[in-house]
Amino acid sequence: MTTTELTDAPRVRAGGVRALWAGNPWSVVLRGLIAARSSSFVVILSGFFEPVLYLASMGIGLGALIGDVQTESGASVPYAAFIAPALLAVSAMNGAIYDSTWNVFFKLNYGKLYEGMLATSLGPLDVALGEIIYALLRGLVYASGFMIIMQIWGLNLSWTAVFALPAVALIAFGFASFGMAVTSYMKAFQHMDWIQFVLMPMFLFSATFYPITVYPEWVQAIVRALPLWHGVELIRGLTTGALYPGMLWHVLYYVVMIAIGLVFTTKRLRALFLG
Repeated sequence: MTTTELTDAPRVRAGGVRALWAGNPWSVVLRGLIAARSSSFVVILSGFFEPVLYLASMGIGLGALIGDVQTESGASVPYAAFIAPALLAVSAMNGAIYDSTWNVFFKLNYGKLYEGMLATSLGPLDVALGEIIYALLRGLVYASGFMIIMQIWGLNLSWTAVFALPAVALIAFGFASFGMAVTSYMKAFQHMDWIQFVLMPMFLFSATFYPITVYPEWVQAIVRALPLWHGVELIRGLTTGALYPGMLWHVLYYVVMIAIGLVFTTKRLRALFLG
């Protein structure tokens, strides 16, 4: 058999986990970090400043008129301390979504990056997990900066706020995982508008600026099904110190979201590039 025949032969992967996983997602993360050095950091940081500006304008400005607000657990906190954890969750979501949607869309449809990666020893699970971890890191950077601002402004009301950072990582992981899964089905730039169409109302109605109890019960049921609401309630409980057993459901929600996103992304990459 000649060298040419070997090169042209279809690349066959063994079945089971070996067909999906080479155990090296960090090479994908490292490639993303190296490529980020040539990116414009002004564009990257824009997603960080958006929730900070909301906090400054509404938390401090509007908060002076509103006074205290009751949380889901019944605790009464200043308005700025009520919306700050919600905006922290939004910050994590923004960082994760930007990388797992627009960047992935370009790499998938124009850069043809994943075809090259999957031509190596990497499996689709390596690529999916590597890209999701990279998006998670951006969400974590945004959220860490936001938490520092909360600490400076005295909006972390309890020592349990230290657990907000791992909670933020969980939220970013969930949105990155699901965002990449959805993006793998997008075929045109116009389709990407649907992502913003979903994110904007979720941002406004997920008990971000006022308690969910202001809505009729049927609207509350819809809001409680949204991922951002679970993130907002989880972080709000941690930063205000108002903990309750129901917070474990928020954690479970994101664990399931991560698992579903990983499975769908892996299957999609395999179907697109490995047949």
